[in-house]
Amino acid sequence: MSAPQEVTEGRTAPVVTLTFVGSRAETEEATSKLSVESQAGLRQFSLERMTGYGVDYADAVELRARVVEGQGWRSAATELAEVCLRRVESAVGAAGKPTRITYLRRASALLRMSQMMMLSDTAERRAIFARAADLFEQAADACGDRERVMIRTDDGPLVGWLVPVVGTPVGSAVVIGGVEGWAMDFDSIGEAFAARGVETLLLDGPGQGETRLAHEHYLTAQWRDAYGRAVDFLDERSPGRPIGFIGNSMGGSIAMAVASQDTRIRACVDNGGIHAPWLVPPTMGTFFSKMVALCGTEDPDRGVDVWKTVTPLEDGPNTGYPLLVVQGGADPLVSVDLAQILLQGAPTDDKQMVIFSDGNHCVYNHKHDRDALIADWMAARLGGLPAPEFAN
Repeated sequence: MSAPQEVTEGRTAPVVTLTFVGSRAETEEATSKLSVESQAGLRQFSLERMTGYGVDYADAVELRARVVEGQGWRSAATELAEVCLRRVESAVGAAGKPTRITYLRRASALLRMSQMMMLSDTAERRAIFARAADLFEQAADACGDRERVMIRTDDGPLVGWLVPVVGTPVGSAVVIGGVEGWAMDFDSIGEAFAARGVETLLLDGPGQGETRLAHEHYLTAQWRDAYGRAVDFLDERSPGRPIGFIGNSMGGSIAMAVASQDTRIRACVDNGGIHAPWLVPPTMGTFFSKMVALCGTEDPDRGVDVWKTVTPLEDGPNTGYPLLVVQGGADPLVSVDLAQILLQGAPTDDKQMVIFSDGNHCVYNHKHDRDALIADWMAARLGGLPAPEFAN
């Protein structure tokens, strides 16, 4: 017989239930009833892409569930950001610092996600993005692992985030996004580089992020001058230090176009670009519209004319630079065939491509593997070493 159990009466423990909508089945029947914007958001921003832009997995699941249940995309993302900010407020003292940093970054990512479906640069969109950047900066200040920088150009400022390294850097790098994902969205690449001794400038180039929404600096035919100033910024910090350039999505096309013309660029990574971005057809719908908006116009012809100046396959004084092309084998936007055209036409013999067989656009679904691959390759090439071998 077991010993009698002592029962203590009158004592209760508090129980707190954190309530979530939870994962919802995204069936055609459920999504067909939603607004056009909600359907587009669910289609364009998969879980992998959302987490690739810094949205916490749990927040991404909850956001999609709320949208499936009928809440608007912007409203759902903003409400979840406010939940994160309440947790920031409740984290007090030194012990609460890591919690504050985490939830500031989560709130920033959610606010950035909330404006993704906005095609026009309205006052509301500018305010949302400015608030996201402020929260990101609060986290950066608290953590001390990056700082906001502003680079002057003839066409207006460029805004970026400088991610330093501990110890002596082996090189520096510029990282840019594309038509939608911008500097703050690719901070995981900056962290991977910094861990390997590469000081990194996460940059909002012309037509991107804060550079565009806070300073109305768009992609124009003079975009090369602006990127030249960004390279100047790194070169002036440490003259002679080797510099790399990494571009994601259509930013990959820009990165290659910069690399071939600037002899200070010692290595380049294209993650998701194409050989002729001006060939993206109007039938691409929202994506084409966002490409045009990047140029500060609503006129498709004017936008295409600007994109025609982005020439990743053009020869230049830096022909022969080392190039790594990263490609998703299941990319719905850029096919492997298009990536092969880019690779074969690149004006260098020092080039290779790594394909993630099931990778989506920019390989968001292998984020950590992608970041490690790119950072290891870039650190080796900037350090004067041969390209590392990639184990399957």
